[in-house]
Amino acid sequence: MRSMFDYLNQGAAPFKVLIVDDEPDQRALVQAILQPPKYEVFEAADGMTALDIVTTQDFDVMVLDKRLPGIDGEEVCRRIRDDIGNLLLPIIMVTGGGGSTSVLTSGLRAGASDFIHKPYSAQEFVARIDSAINRKRLTDQLESAESVLFALARMVEAKDGNTGDHCTRLAQYSVRFGETLGLSGSDLLALRRGGVLHDIGKLGIPEQILLKPGGFTPDEWAVMKTHTIIGERLCSGLKSFRQTVQIIRSHHERWDGSGYPDGLHGEEIPLLARVFQICDIYDALSFARPYKPALPTHEVVRIMRKEAERGWRDPALTNVFLDLVERERETFMVQGDMGEDLGLSLFEGIQRSKEELNLPTPLREPGQ
Repeated sequence: MRSMFDYLNQGAAPFKVLIVDDEPDQRALVQAILQPPKYEVFEAADGMTALDIVTTQDFDVMVLDKRLPGIDGEEVCRRIRDDIGNLLLPIIMVTGGGGSTSVLTSGLRAGASDFIHKPYSAQEFVARIDSAINRKRLTDQLESAESVLFALARMVEAKDGNTGDHCTRLAQYSVRFGETLGLSGSDLLALRRGGVLHDIGKLGIPEQILLKPGGFTPDEWAVMKTHTIIGERLCSGLKSFRQTVQIIRSHHERWDGSGYPDGLHGEEIPLLARVFQICDIYDALSFARPYKPALPTHEVVRIMRKEAERGWRDPALTNVFLDLVERERETFMVQGDMGEDLGLSLFEGIQRSKEELNLPTPLREPGQ
């Protein structure tokens, strides 16, 4: 199976370049060097015009003269980064002569990505432009990959009768639990992503099984359990998701080895998967689903302690988590606005278009 990353557009020409220079001859030179169809060049003669253009259009790179009438190039950089909030646009600042160390330092602090000094050769100019564009397109692909994955994961939640709050809660719970355990920033990011993506593999499960009311036959259950492997394959093309993939594959493993897909025992189960699954169980018990009511906290705690005693969960982690819930009950029973949510805007767009998408009527998710 190809990963989701393989299906993304690799970034085709024309490459959009914004040249900001008050000298018409210099803008004409850039137009002569960056020829269509590979490049599409836009012009601005001053900083304020450049800022207006950047707020309404996307570019692969900006070539910005340091000396401009009105606000100079460094101020343009600062406003693009701070006021507009565009942190990823490559900005190549053009300086006169060799450029002193102080000039380069102040430009970098303002937000410039690279420098080129007048006069420059066409070969050097094109090389710097292409290098910046390649980096930008790769970054765009990574962002697109994440957005596509998050939106697809939301579709899984919609089919299961959830609006996305389940994902948001899991992201919040697991990150708070991870903070309590002293996990690293990269681990916390993986847990946050796992909240959205843990069940994305259900996209590969036939709907007659995924949406079946009641229990599964043994053959259907065998198919259902493959969603962890499918999810791993969907997300494995993104190297930055390596830790999240551990959660996707292993969040249904059990401490005693009776889980799936690999029958891992104890600490063979990745730590992040163990942390995440405890939060997942807590949320499944604490909140209503189409097929069950919400349980009171004391009953949730009782069930989770019993499952740890039976050997299904990491007992030490379960105790730490339940102690945390007792100390911070409000954190673990938040409803309504839960803050920033990965992929939520894309999911809401899908919801607005659900008639065109013809999403099936949500039914219960078995096996939880």
